[in-house]
Amino acid sequence: MRSFLAGKTRVQRMALLSVATALLTLAIKFWAWALTGSVGLLSDALEGLVNLAAALFAFTVLTIAARPADADHPFGHDKAEYFSSAAEGLLILLAAGAIVIAAWERLQAPAALAGLGPGLALALLASVCNGLTARQLFRAAREEDSLALRADAEHLLSDVWTSVAIVAGLGLVWLWPGQAWLDPLIGLLVAAHLVLVGLRLLVPSLAGLMDEALPEAEQQALQDAVTPLLAGAALTPLRTRKAGRRRFVDGSLLVPGGLTVTEAHALCDRIEAAMRAALPHCDITLHLAPLEQRDRHLA
Repeated sequence: MRSFLAGKTRVQRMALLSVATALLTLAIKFWAWALTGSVGLLSDALEGLVNLAAALFAFTVLTIAARPADADHPFGHDKAEYFSSAAEGLLILLAAGAIVIAAWERLQAPAALAGLGPGLALALLASVCNGLTARQLFRAAREEDSLALRADAEHLLSDVWTSVAIVAGLGLVWLWPGQAWLDPLIGLLVAAHLVLVGLRLLVPSLAGLMDEALPEAEQQALQDAVTPLLAGAALTPLRTRKAGRRRFVDGSLLVPGGLTVTEAHALCDRIEAAMRAALPHCDITLHLAPLEQRDRHLA
């Protein structure tokens, strides 16, 4: 096992931690549902299935994203992360649909619940496991700038709050056994929450796949980094996009015609270095052109 992990990147190891946590919490949640027959706990268990599928998919995708650029993929494989986040969003929406069906059927025929005490204790145990793993994933996602890990962490955190809400609601059913209708109602509320989480994961994934420009703050950071270095030169508006943790920037550097090729190239190198210092993992392409042709390049 140690040799297997030694060959993995940090994000891959975090994805494997998510897989292990999903397997553990899945067993706990289905145990809780088996003890109680609660639709609320069934919805929690179904989300656990989504957690496992998403974690396995995230590990696969992160393994692909870690591959270096090759002849078929000269810009690398980083964009694969967007597929993981999008797939996780879709899986969450499917789980929400399954929960709605189960909850609606139970609403039509409410049933008394049994074994709520042990079932709720197991649900809380699963929440603690998910919360601890989500904390680790958020830290790694922030430091590694990984959308796939962030999506997994957000899903796990939403699972924690979902489980807490389910436990609180079923706690009321435990105290007032005659209010069995609360159980399917909790399931429907959980489904509504999952729809919001699924959409929140889908939107940035689709934006990345559509090559949306970098955030305004990052574009401004690039401009602030290069402005002091221009000294008579000019930079056309930059085209930017992001793929996983990598950022791609291209534009034209317009230099005075009196500069030699060596001088212009040295200026270009200084500007690219300043950009990389402002934004990590930045792939920059600047086209050198005469400043006298400014209007042509700005058209």
